[in-house]
Amino acid sequence: MLRLGRREFDPHEPVIMAIVNRTPDSFYDQGATFRDEPALARVEQAVAEGAAIIDIGGVKAGPGEEVSAAEEVRRTVGFVAEVRRRFPDVVISVDTWRAEVGEAVCEAGADVLNDAWGGVDPRLAEVAARYRVGLVCTHAGGAEPRTRPHRVSYDDVMADILRVTVGLAERAVALGVPRESVMIDPGHDFGKNTRHSLEATRRLSEMVATGWPVLVSLSNKDFVGETLDRPVKERVIGTLATTAVSAWLGAQVYRVHEVAETRQVVDMVASIAGHRPPAVARRGLA
Repeated sequence: MLRLGRREFDPHEPVIMAIVNRTPDSFYDQGATFRDEPALARVEQAVAEGAAIIDIGGVKAGPGEEVSAAEEVRRTVGFVAEVRRRFPDVVISVDTWRAEVGEAVCEAGADVLNDAWGGVDPRLAEVAARYRVGLVCTHAGGAEPRTRPHRVSYDDVMADILRVTVGLAERAVALGVPRESVMIDPGHDFGKNTRHSLEATRRLSEMVATGWPVLVSLSNKDFVGETLDRPVKERVIGTLATTAVSAWLGAQVYRVHEVAETRQVVDMVASIAGHRPPAVARRGLA
């Protein structure tokens, strides 16, 4: 059972995490939700389309203008509080690697800290433990935040993913993070080239076999773009194909831009796998 905020999710229940970027320079939407009202409208739409988690980020993942911790706090804390007020039952996640930001957003009502840079600040897990919130433990190949991979290599990329993510998860639980609120993420694109990300997807069942709930962040990423030779705005089909494979292999949480489309994909896979009944069943019954 995965427990996040006020919500509980059965082991075979797919969970959609909708991305809401509080940045003026995000790679996908170029700042469309930087201002409060468009961002709140995005939250409302995502919840209506089936997102259980809203993932709020104040710094884009890639290189760009320096964003201080104080500025990241300014971009996220007030927004977290407002989402908490308007949507009391939604699970609020914040994408940050900084402990001081984690502390501030937990005070404002966040339920999950999404540590996409693989424990680069070990104090972040301590914050999650202190506030008894969820934690995403990600493999980033030891990369520094906001850097792109350069000539990265692994003897066995999945072995390294398992070593790092399971180690981070076990440390988090030892610190006091509730075990049922910890997720592991292979970190597609982070500290990896395209072949590494494809292999991580192909071998995702090895992560699922650890027993930790697996989160995948696939949405419109570079490994999809390079695999199909498509620019950012033309990666939805490749993303959804990768999502379907990940769902079949046992991933549970999906961090996405396209909520409605992802919801249909993961629900269809769950029904094929026998974990979800059809929404309606009329054919051949009359």
